[in-house]
Amino acid sequence: MAQALVHSSYANENPSLVVGHNERLEFLGDAVLGVIVSEFLFAFLPDEDEGALTARRAALVNRDALAAVAREIGLNALILLGRGEADGGGADRPSVLAGAFEAVVAGLYLEDGMTETTRVLTPILRQRASAIAEISEPPKSAKSRLQEWSQRERHGKPAYQVRQAIGPAHDQRFTVEVVVDGRVLASGTGSSRQRAEEQAAITALGLVASQ
Repeated sequence: MAQALVHSSYANENPSLVVGHNERLEFLGDAVLGVIVSEFLFAFLPDEDEGALTARRAALVNRDALAAVAREIGLNALILLGRGEADGGGADRPSVLAGAFEAVVAGLYLEDGMTETTRVLTPILRQRASAIAEISEPPKSAKSRLQEWSQRERHGKPAYQVRQAIGPAHDQRFTVEVVVDGRVLASGTGSSRQRAEEQAAITALGLVASQ
């Protein structure tokens, strides 16, 4: 479980103090969270179709949502960061917080199994999941909202390009850029191409909202 709180920057700077970092655990935790949240929504909303359930799940397990949970349970004070990452505000960076939360979930799953992991996470996620489930219309994904903005501004449909895929096929980290009107607007990373695209869209929406 201790490895779940080791960021890659700390492992790179202190190879003699730790064995590895938490990125592989992030990959597993992402999948475990997906199952737990999917099961909750499937039971809570028996009349919704796949598309609606997928949109609600995305609202619960996206980077910013998981980062908020990580802050609430105090992970920001526990993550081991390299000096540069720490000085740059890494302890409050959504990608770092969300990754650490996913890694902790994976560590719990590996040590105690799915039943115990579900029991521990249920009170943490129930309020958010219930709020999402009770919305009459499922929340739109960041990709959908970015496309609506882009077309409204007459920029056409955003394009997503994979710039990097690191790691073996079963454990990859993707970096994706979103291009709007011929210009790279933002990038995102994730344990799947779909998740990296969603993170790129979230960042892009933040940029256009500040303009």
